[in-house]
Amino acid sequence: MEKDQFDTPVIVKVDEAGTLLALRTARDTSDFLLNQWPGKRTEKHRAALQACSDVQTGGKPPIGARRAFVAAAREAGVFTDNKAMPATG
Repeated sequence: MEKDQFDTPVIVKVDEAGTLLALRTARDTSDFLLNQWPGKRTEKHRAALQACSDVQTGGKPPIGARRAFVAAAREAGVFTDNKAMPATG
């Protein structure tokens, strides 16, 4: 398990068709925030980006980044309940 991996992935909608993406690490989440973010760059967005950076560079636990990202994703309307993602395995 990577040091920046979330215990439970965060599932987000990435387009109008409802395509789902599972974000499993702070690195993946940071990339999404920087390159695929569909909403405005609000304070919650900035807080999530900082929390991801803190995990990657400061050794902070990934749960903080996950929580900050979920708050930003809810605000932007892209958060999807984890039960929406089909099981893989």
